[in-house]
Amino acid sequence: MSYQTINPASGEVLQSFPDIADAALEAVLATAQSAYEVWRHKSYAERAKIIGKAAELMAAQVETFAHTMTLEMGKRISEARGEVEFSSRILAYYAKNAEKFLAPVKLHPTRGEAHMESSPIGVIFCVEPWNFPYYQLARVAGPHLMAGNTMVVKHSSNVPRCALAFEKLLLDAGAPKGLYTNLFVSHAQTDKIIEDVRIKGVALTGSVEAGRIIAAGAGKAVKISSMELGGADAFIVLDDADLEHAVKWAVWGRMYNAGQTCCASKRFIVVESMADKFLDAFKTALSALKAGDPLDEATSLGPLSSEPALLTLLEQVKVATKHGATIALGGKRIQRPGSYMEPTILTHVTKDNPAFRDEFFGPVAMFFRVKDEDAAIALANDSDFGLGGSVFTADVARGKRVASRVETGMMFINNIDWTDPELPFGGIKDSGYGRELGDMGIQEFVNKKLVRFVKLDAPV
Repeated sequence: MSYQTINPASGEVLQSFPDIADAALEAVLATAQSAYEVWRHKSYAERAKIIGKAAELMAAQVETFAHTMTLEMGKRISEARGEVEFSSRILAYYAKNAEKFLAPVKLHPTRGEAHMESSPIGVIFCVEPWNFPYYQLARVAGPHLMAGNTMVVKHSSNVPRCALAFEKLLLDAGAPKGLYTNLFVSHAQTDKIIEDVRIKGVALTGSVEAGRIIAAGAGKAVKISSMELGGADAFIVLDDADLEHAVKWAVWGRMYNAGQTCCASKRFIVVESMADKFLDAFKTALSALKAGDPLDEATSLGPLSSEPALLTLLEQVKVATKHGATIALGGKRIQRPGSYMEPTILTHVTKDNPAFRDEFFGPVAMFFRVKDEDAAIALANDSDFGLGGSVFTADVARGKRVASRVETGMMFINNIDWTDPELPFGGIKDSGYGRELGDMGIQEFVNKKLVRFVKLDAPV
């Protein structure tokens, strides 16, 4: 059984699911294609009736969805509720705005008239991760279904109940069979799906390694793709920053979802004059977090999503220290049932240390002290990733200047608040390509067709 629900707070195996048989997979793809031939001709209002209803149902069942998520991947219950509510807002956002986003755009050629119109392209294959089990699905389902496409989705193997719950949500909202189908598929079957002529686009959120494999398959098959991969976001603290405010965001930025977020703050870059004070306050704040049952409202530190995730992090820390890094805080497994790790801070991470280029997907922060603003920007840009980042300063104009110079897809000034359906999400470099959410998110898998009329005689 490759798809399993294992409670990371206890290690207990709760349920297993078999991979789909090849014959059943063929039936799913055929049904998705048939559904597309009908769905593509539905009006935006008809599509919005179903997607909007799904948003309403999700908002009405926050506790049920959140509880399933917490049991499967260990997200603290308050954070799980927030994700469910955000996912509902995303669905509602696209139900309301899709027609406006995809409306014909008038062009102004020197002669005649022209416009661009948007149309769906077919069945989209999405491969999604475990760290945000519903949000990752909502941010592809909302736009791409409202655009007129249909979807087949491979969710992560450790959140099968969440995958089934989201599929049921759409069916309960009145979605026709084949509009959105969850797939428990193997890696070999994934390759076949990408190659299948009925698949017209591929979207992945995941690791760089997974991105290389999926993007290569899509490229070989000449399929359009979008890739939202990892990150090593810089958290820059300048000499005029509000220290208390910055530290609060530092804790949230590193520890939200137990640090298992692509756009989490991972490299804390602090100018020399603030470095000691920031590090002391950061250590104190992280030390105050208490491990516990993620279903308990009082818990401030939940488990990692799985035992392999914990072991990977512990090994990364071990390698980092072997190459000269210093553990300023934590660094160990918490001795209790489940996959818990101490909040950890690494200092003295030099450029020849493997950790300097790594992404730590969990509660491990790297701390760097720099001479000044220019040095902070240079260090922020010295990364293979380019997803997000933040800068803390009392001068908003200064913050905007720094944000413009940092090479990422997203920058935040005095906050790290990306939880808004209107805000496009995505990065550059090894963090991938394409954008999700906002008006850009719905443009990824549509045909942008030029239509021109001009009264002209053919050249002779």
